[in-house]
Amino acid sequence: MSKTNIFLVGPMGAGKTTVGKRLAETRGMEFIDSDNEIEIRTGVDIPLIFEKEGEAGFRQREREVIADLVKMPNIVLSTGGGAVLLPENREALKSLGTVFYLETSIGQQTSRVRSGHQQRPLLMGTDDPGARLAALMTERLPLYLSTADYTVRTDGRRVQAVAEEIIDRMQGAPAQA
Repeated sequence: MSKTNIFLVGPMGAGKTTVGKRLAETRGMEFIDSDNEIEIRTGVDIPLIFEKEGEAGFRQREREVIADLVKMPNIVLSTGGGAVLLPENREALKSLGTVFYLETSIGQQTSRVRSGHQQRPLLMGTDDPGARLAALMTERLPLYLSTADYTVRTDGRRVQAVAEEIIDRMQGAPAQA
């Protein structure tokens, strides 16, 4: 199987869903968000899964969903920020698609998740989302980098520009500034 699928990894607020939708539209592919798929399959939202099953329960559900989704043809998959935590997810993503790490600053993340941070289980109950995001990044950055085929910066860039850079990279063109 050729690696025509596009998988997006990165922290919350990096733009994975927004960029993924644009990419899928531009390339005539199906867009799937792994977090949304978990909610569809369970019939409940992610904060409730975290509340009832904890992060470990959620990660198991995420692993099962990713294992199924990566086998689908012609998709752009946006993963949750912590999808790279499990080795099985990293291996499935790397072996069955081209993986793009959407890199963004803590400041940009904080700005993007500010209004909805109480819907994000790993930010619930924190008075300082920026500090929590920085701590998550310290843990996850090496995993994003080791999983990704390419890194694309999203800070201060239009969605279309990020999508075009990903398309160029898929086609083997040099990166644009």
